[in-house]
Amino acid sequence: MGKDEVFKEEIEKASDFKFGANVAKVFDDMVNRSVPFYGEIQRMMAELAADHASEGSFVYDLGCSTGTTMIGMDTMVNQEIRFIGIDDSQEMLDKCKSKLMEIGFSRDYELRCADLGQGVRVENASVVVLCLTLQFVRPIYRERLLTDIYQGLNPGGVLILVEKILAEESNFNRDFIKYYYNYKRRNNYSELEISQKREALENVLVPYKLSENITLLRDRGFEHCEVFFKWFNFAGLVAVKR
Repeated sequence: MGKDEVFKEEIEKASDFKFGANVAKVFDDMVNRSVPFYGEIQRMMAELAADHASEGSFVYDLGCSTGTTMIGMDTMVNQEIRFIGIDDSQEMLDKCKSKLMEIGFSRDYELRCADLGQGVRVENASVVVLCLTLQFVRPIYRERLLTDIYQGLNPGGVLILVEKILAEESNFNRDFIKYYYNYKRRNNYSELEISQKREALENVLVPYKLSENITLLRDRGFEHCEVFFKWFNFAGLVAVKR
C-alpha cells in the first residue's frame, strides 16, 4: 500500500481534487487514514449485503474505486452472485483489477468505466452500494442517479449509502469538523496536508445533512431508511425498496 503524500508538499494553487493515477496508487492509505472506522464500515456493509443479496441477482458497487468493498463483500456474499463495479476513473479501475488479480478473486465480476452523474444502468440488482460516492456527484444529478438505482433494484433490494455529512445545526457542524481534523492529525496528516486537501475538495465534495439524504431517498421511492453507522460527520444508511 503506497503512502498518501499527495498534499505533503506546498502547492501554489490547489486544483480540484481528481481520482487520477497519483491518487489511485495511494488511495487505500488515504481512505484508511481519512475515514473514521473505515474497516468497520466495510465489514458492516458486507454483512448487510450478505443478508440481502439474492441468488440470481447482481450486486453493484457504484464508485468502486480500488475494489475494497467488493473484496469485503466477497467473503460473505453467496459466490453465485455476480459483482458489478462502476467508477468514472479508469486509473482507479486499473488499480482495482490489479488488486483483485493479486488476491486471486475468483467470483464472476465486471468493471465498467462510467460517469455516475450522467446516469447509470442498473438491472436485476438485490444490493447497490454507494460508499463515499454520492457526495462527489453534483447535486443536480443526484436525484437522477438514485432514481436509476431504485428502478434497477428488485423488490426487497437495498441501497447501502455511506456519506460524509453536515450536522443538522451549524454549531455542531463546526465542532464536528474540528473533531474530524483532529482525527486526521492523529493519523499523521500535517496542517499543510489538511488545508490543501480541504481546498482541493471544496468544489468537488458537496455533503448533505443526514436528514436531507433520508428525504432524498424517500422521495425517490425507498420506503424505509435506517442509520447503521454514525461518527460525527460520517453516516451509513440502508434503504429498502418494497
